[in-house]
Amino acid sequence: MNPPVARIESLSAITLTVSDIARSVRFYEVLGFVHKSSTAIAGFASFVLGDGAGAAACYLNLLEGPHGKVDGWGRAIFYVSDVDAFYAQALAAGLTPAFAPQDAPWGERYFHLVDPDGHELSFAKPLA
Repeated sequence: MNPPVARIESLSAITLTVSDIARSVRFYEVLGFVHKSSTAIAGFASFVLGDGAGAAACYLNLLEGPHGKVDGWGRAIFYVSDVDAFYAQALAAGLTPAFAPQDAPWGERYFHLVDPDGHELSFAKPLA
């Protein structure tokens, strides 16, 4: 079998549907997400992840809208520089993580938060 000519190189963005864009923007800003200032579309917000440089830039987009309930499960996983420090920041901001940071058998330290619309967010770092 011949390998594909083109391959997936990176993740460009994750877009989550939210019920209240202002509430969700505040939630993500409290976590330290950097709001992309060039976004000027009603009911839409974009946050740049990492340094946002060039093709390596990745985004978290929020889209407000009357979307129906989606049955199922999903999780967005974000790597952070220090899981325990990020957990402490979340607590200091008044957020309630699902559990304290823990080491996983698959080789990451992580914890979860649920955003105001029920999206599960995992904050992790590979174990050394």
